[in-house]
Amino acid sequence: MPDLPVYDCPRTPTAPKLDGTLTDPAWDIAPWTTDFVQIIGEGPGPRFRTQAKLMYDDDYLYVGGKLEEPHVWATMAEHNSRLYFENNFEVFLDPDGDGANYYEFEINPLGTIWELTLTKPYDEGGEAIDPTNLPGLRTALHVDGTLNDPSDTDTGWTVEVAIPWADLAVHTKGQPTAPAEGDEWRMNLMRCQWPHEVVDGSYVKGEESEFWVWSPQYVANMHYPPRWGVLRF
Repeated sequence: MPDLPVYDCPRTPTAPKLDGTLTDPAWDIAPWTTDFVQIIGEGPGPRFRTQAKLMYDDDYLYVGGKLEEPHVWATMAEHNSRLYFENNFEVFLDPDGDGANYYEFEINPLGTIWELTLTKPYDEGGEAIDPTNLPGLRTALHVDGTLNDPSDTDTGWTVEVAIPWADLAVHTKGQPTAPAEGDEWRMNLMRCQWPHEVVDGSYVKGEESEFWVWSPQYVANMHYPPRWGVLRF
């Protein structure tokens, strides 16, 4: 099986302005990930391109996502909804790499978020601590096009997330500060994409979603931490 992907996360000397566009010059220091692939690691590539970039400073881990999408739509507006039932962008973080007590973040094109903790993977008997809202979390989102308008063609959407080290301490054995240089966490990034039809001028979701990821799982299961990639500080 191929080696796990590694993302070398740079330390930024300047905190970015979070407006959802990923255009702040502070982001220039952060490289893009490889393009997302199918979760099972085989078959035709995803229909739309997805990339991400990360960086950090003393206060936050910053995650930026760029999602190509000709029709940006979403309906789930209630905080902590189960956003995988529609299109979304997801972040999974396991700081000590033990496959337990890991953090999951999801956001949809409306800017609705869902956060939870998994005590361990579901198929190992894990339970979700739902929700697990980090008080200092910051997000911003930008739609390059028009949300929920099937009459035109969009370019996509971009998202920025600032995850505070102080709040992540529940996942890092109480350490409320940035990781030390050379530390390695386990991480994966995912995009959930549903097919749709346009019925009477509105989007109608199809029946089966696709899962596109940074680190292929080789199974149709995101909750398999051994196949998550490496986030290196």
